[in-house]
Amino acid sequence: MHTDSSAQTVAQALARTVASFPQRPAYIDQGQSYGWQQMDVMAEAWARRLSAMGLSRGDRIGVILPNGLPWILSYLAAAKMGAVIVGLSVRYRDTELDFMLADSQVKAVLAPREFAGFDYEDYLGRACLRLSTLKHLIWVGEQFVPDLQSVASADEVASTDWVPQPEDLLLIIYTSGTTGRPKAAGLSHRSQLGSAQAQCAHVRATAEDLVQLAMPLNHVGGITCGVLTMLLAGGCCELVPMFSPEAVLKMAQRHPPTWMVGVPTMLTLLLMHPLLEQTDLSRLRLIVVGGSNVEPALLSRVQQLFAGVTIMNLYGLSETSGAIVMTPWQASQQALLHSIGKPLAGAELRVVRADGQDAAQDEVGELWFRGAGVIPGYVGLQQDSSAFDAQGWMHSGDLGFVDGEGLVHLMGRQKDMFIQGGFNVYPSEVEGVIASYPGVLMVAGIGVPDPVLGEVGRYFVVPRPGAQINETALQEHCRQRLADYKVPRQIVLRGDLPLTPAGKIQKALLRQEGA
Repeated sequence: MHTDSSAQTVAQALARTVASFPQRPAYIDQGQSYGWQQMDVMAEAWARRLSAMGLSRGDRIGVILPNGLPWILSYLAAAKMGAVIVGLSVRYRDTELDFMLADSQVKAVLAPREFAGFDYEDYLGRACLRLSTLKHLIWVGEQFVPDLQSVASADEVASTDWVPQPEDLLLIIYTSGTTGRPKAAGLSHRSQLGSAQAQCAHVRATAEDLVQLAMPLNHVGGITCGVLTMLLAGGCCELVPMFSPEAVLKMAQRHPPTWMVGVPTMLTLLLMHPLLEQTDLSRLRLIVVGGSNVEPALLSRVQQLFAGVTIMNLYGLSETSGAIVMTPWQASQQALLHSIGKPLAGAELRVVRADGQDAAQDEVGELWFRGAGVIPGYVGLQQDSSAFDAQGWMHSGDLGFVDGEGLVHLMGRQKDMFIQGGFNVYPSEVEGVIASYPGVLMVAGIGVPDPVLGEVGRYFVVPRPGAQINETALQEHCRQRLADYKVPRQIVLRGDLPLTPAGKIQKALLRQEGA
């Protein structure tokens, strides 16, 4: 098992993996396999090209791409240069991108000219006129990887003197904060490696491992729990551009995995697909499920279908750089079905009551974490220190308790954020878009259970007197302004909303109505 934990930067970790496994497959992208040494040389070539554009240590580079080799090469190039990748989803739209590009002060953006009907060439061209920091637009097409391969084969890549430091930022990931505005979680080389090294050791990853990676790379579930964890082990990731159960299972037929990893929604859809019965999963040793609470019924079904395969829950946040709690090996049925596991090596946990005192065993409180991959705070223009304290504790906003066996039980979130299909959705952001629709007087959103997506948004809308609101048109209004996973699945029109004496909407009563 190759789990060298002495690397202080991702560039060092890559160099050590290349030295250990130069010819072993590192990534499979669109059916083509790339070895570790080949990846290293191409990443070096790409780093030098970015440097020639005037990009250097500390500069922010936005990446708006689906999972694929260009994403990985840009991440590795930034790791070598000391630059910072700003992970941006191809599902984001104008309003979201406007905020994130300005907040992160990106200097360059990599994007396709067009993707899924969105014209990035037009949007980013206009963004350059608005944002003084944005200097370079880099269009990524089919020739991106062949171009870098031609540079590598021509031996045009000279040695460099870049020396990134462990505390240097490497990655910025946007996550919902307590106010609902996206916050820029700043992941350093040290924090990301702290989480990945702990996970790599815990899951006993090796160079023989292979996983079809559909978790988006602009989330820690993809880039830390998937890419970096496997890099440390020398294992192979087959990159899934956009998740579909058919695509993943066809890949698994060609390249049998040793891991399956995803959010509960992905697992549910895979189990429902007829191709599952035609797929040889005899090499499978581990199934990791993370991103939201997992229904015990789903885990029980997985156990029945994959007898002898170890199943683990994974809990992590952007603010922890990746995994920080996982199911132990040889966990009991009760532990698997009803807890999220135990903190990983190097992580500390406190369960804190509302009065600031530590909760007793089995007493519910807010989960606070320190160590491992916990970041020191948010970065960007919209900084918010309320989630972090002077002792280094990150206040997760999640409620839970620890039982007598040291297992962590997740009870839900303090705030209103819900997780739909593995993606965090904060209702206040969506409410703002709904409120901008003509004829809307009031709106309140909550998360409600869904058998496939885990949770979906239900939005209660009060029309203005005399206004006629078309629910389909209202959803389309949101679709044009928000990522698709934030678009309301349920809209309930009603005459009023329950209010407190101070005029605030009582969402607790709305939840009780739907219980």
